[in-house]
Amino acid sequence: MTIIRTAAAGLALLLAAACTAPTPPRSQASTAASTACAHPQAPLGVETATTIDVIEQAYFCILGNYYSGATLDTRALLTAGFVALTQELNRNGRDVPEASMPALTGDRKADWTAFEAAYRRIADQAPDLRDTLAVVTLEAMVAALGDNHARWARDVKHPPDYYDGDGYGLGLQANVSGSQVDGSTPRVALAPLFITTVEGGAAQAAGLRPGDVIEAVNGSAPFINGKASPAIAALYPEYPDARPVELRLLRQSTSRRWSVTLKPGIYPRDPAALRVVQSKLLDDDIAYVRMTGFAPDSANRVLKAINGLRTGRTLAGVMLDLRGNGGGSPVEVARLVSAFVHGKVTAYQCTVDGRCAKSSTDDTVELLNLPLVVLVDHGCASACEHFSSAVKDLRIGQLVGTRTAGIISGPAQSYLLSNNTLLSFPDRHHLGPDHEVIDRIGVPPDQYVPLTPEDAAAERDPALAKALTLLHK
Repeated sequence: MTIIRTAAAGLALLLAAACTAPTPPRSQASTAASTACAHPQAPLGVETATTIDVIEQAYFCILGNYYSGATLDTRALLTAGFVALTQELNRNGRDVPEASMPALTGDRKADWTAFEAAYRRIADQAPDLRDTLAVVTLEAMVAALGDNHARWARDVKHPPDYYDGDGYGLGLQANVSGSQVDGSTPRVALAPLFITTVEGGAAQAAGLRPGDVIEAVNGSAPFINGKASPAIAALYPEYPDARPVELRLLRQSTSRRWSVTLKPGIYPRDPAALRVVQSKLLDDDIAYVRMTGFAPDSANRVLKAINGLRTGRTLAGVMLDLRGNGGGSPVEVARLVSAFVHGKVTAYQCTVDGRCAKSSTDDTVELLNLPLVVLVDHGCASACEHFSSAVKDLRIGQLVGTRTAGIISGPAQSYLLSNNTLLSFPDRHHLGPDHEVIDRIGVPPDQYVPLTPEDAAAERDPALAKALTLLHK
């Protein structure tokens, strides 16, 4: 979830004061930290400082509401938080004698009390780092859940002169995504590393093209012993990271090798590429619809586009392009599946003790009665995988491309913390229609058709070509 808010001008002064003031005694600390978290009911207020009380609220919120909160060994969360705390001290060239991990017993409340006491002693010795220490501690605790739908959302900062829809970074996409490098997707990255799309910015200004092979990133090989190197992450900087990135490139068509340094920045993106639903007619009888997310009302827009292309002609089938679709609403998934089949279960949402609720088709949606082929790749995640697994398990179409992301632990619920930030995580886990686990595994295509550097350079789309062949059989 992305939350965009404009902070008041005085917020910086408020945060600065919070970073230098001593930690209040426990008796004076806000009682909001120990209050059970609740779903947000109104727009968020201005974000305030993250404190140990906010961390406490998040800790007990997870235990009370997370999918496996009742069975969690909370020592793992607290240990992860303490590791991040001490690493941040070291990162700033600091350490304090009090920075020793307290003994934990597995008793949730007693362990929290011990952790909090140690944390406060440490923070009091480094008052200038208090806000940073709290942030990294809470981030690490959430990360320790190992859940791709668990996150802590804070203010999103944008560069000056940013407009909605602008991109930030080098202006390129490669066949290995940032999520594959940081471990949030389990999909294996395959060599070589090459550019798939040039969106604008520094990459476009430098004359880079799809198909250009990246042989080194900041002097490091992108693959080491067959595994993607952390160096690839430099291709996807986020604001305010503006460090230049040096690439060594190979253009296979000309055997040219050269190096270029790209500086991250804002760049405008093609407005057409930002549309959630795009459609066109292929070969005069195939309805091609590209869908970049399962946003509200997107299923209706897809069906409207297909019916519009159907007017005055007989269609041979529908090609739904879900490559790069990051997910969205399960309600939209159900409506879209329902245009191809009725009376079926599209997924199960299960508790830690195995009690499952069904997600079913919406049989008020009119059937299209058309063959379906779905294009998928490693960018198809979450709700996109819900749809893809339903297509595969219910045998309502074929999947063409590469395995999906495996990022579908369960629908995330949001909880408001006392500093006006949001903690989100699933209270149930997702299973496919055949009760299979998709999270961390992904949905395999029926027809495996990967993109190669040669395809990208020649602007060929082998997955689309294969889909056309299947629909014309």
